[in-house]
Amino acid sequence: MKKVFALVDCNNFYVSCERLFRPALNIQPVVVLSNNDGCVIARSNEAKALGIPMGEPYFKIKAFARRQNIHVFSSNYALYGDLSARVMDVLHQMEAEMEVYSIDEAFLSLPVSRNWNRISYAAELRERIRKYVGIPVSIGIGPSKTLAKIAGRVAKKEGRYQGVFDLADSSQMDDVLRQTEVNDVWGIGKRFTEKLGRQGIHNALELKRANDAWIRKHLTVVGARIVMELNGISCLPLEKAPAAKKSIVTSRSFGQPVTALSDLREAVISFSSRAAVKLREQNLEAGALHLFLATNRFGDQAVSYFNGQTVPLPHPTSDTSMLITTALRCLQSLYKAGYRYQKAGVLLSALSPQGYKQQSLFAPTTEENKPLMTALDRINDKWGQDTIRYGLTGAHKLWGMRQSYKSSAYTSSWQELPLVKASLV
Repeated sequence: MKKVFALVDCNNFYVSCERLFRPALNIQPVVVLSNNDGCVIARSNEAKALGIPMGEPYFKIKAFARRQNIHVFSSNYALYGDLSARVMDVLHQMEAEMEVYSIDEAFLSLPVSRNWNRISYAAELRERIRKYVGIPVSIGIGPSKTLAKIAGRVAKKEGRYQGVFDLADSSQMDDVLRQTEVNDVWGIGKRFTEKLGRQGIHNALELKRANDAWIRKHLTVVGARIVMELNGISCLPLEKAPAAKKSIVTSRSFGQPVTALSDLREAVISFSSRAAVKLREQNLEAGALHLFLATNRFGDQAVSYFNGQTVPLPHPTSDTSMLITTALRCLQSLYKAGYRYQKAGVLLSALSPQGYKQQSLFAPTTEENKPLMTALDRINDKWGQDTIRYGLTGAHKLWGMRQSYKSSAYTSSWQELPLVKASLV
């Protein structure tokens, strides 16, 4: 065995974040909702036991949640993002080779040694994350990333393993794969599942032993790679650096339909400002801007409207004011009165590293604004997003996202720090 991978997976991550500052919820049913309080996107084990499915529209379970005393939260991405970064920081301190796979998952590359106890190391890692961040994690270990994923499922579901399960050199390999449904294998989607089912392949062990020629013919090289991974042959290396982005998008469904041009202007300015911040955070500049507007796609088609416009920028930029000006010009040409707009978004493309641009004698320059942009970013980084913002974004935001059950930004806003009260006895 040449490699060993570990998958660190935060348990019910969004729910765990909400519980961190409300310990009384640790044994209570909890759900977290998507944008605009639409659907269930995270559930505690207690909520799962009550039969609440993932993706269920909240309006369908609202009465049930009230009867069952289920605690409901709107998405709080500022909190989740900050706690995710803290978990990843702990992992970076413990393990040099890692890949941040998602907001709540990371792959590690572990040393291969007969004298090294991987389970003890993983248990120490779990304890350190619990101690320094407070988020519970499960860790799966395997000779490939796909097997580490499967081991992680076992670690999470089987309490007797105390959050760590090692499939590398494991005599339990075939038993675990036999109990893993094929649709639960990483990379096997609905279409592949249906094809495999028609071939009589229903679990991961059957997939592991499947005919190689048939797999290559019907599941292409993607399926062949998955089968090799199930056989312990690593085909997916760690991606230590994220792939270069081709675009940056900031969009949102509105909390309520918007009809007035003035409200749309506020939304577009806000989205453009946020997209500009994302550019500067990644040391990028954009060469083109696309704005789109849309009504409710499930509404009356007779009064539906969707349109967008792409505009090349005079030169690559991350200057907020230039992006706002360009987006507002697009809005002016796209807007039609009489429609109930439900969504808008700004997409920045033709991205390039900051400073790598061909100069033009005739294009307007934004170099003099760089100190202003830097000052804006530093203040907002220190005191919280939108501490300083462009005035045209508005104060009331009728277009804002609906978040009726949002918790505080406990770790990233001075105004929302949790209060601790003590009394002298």
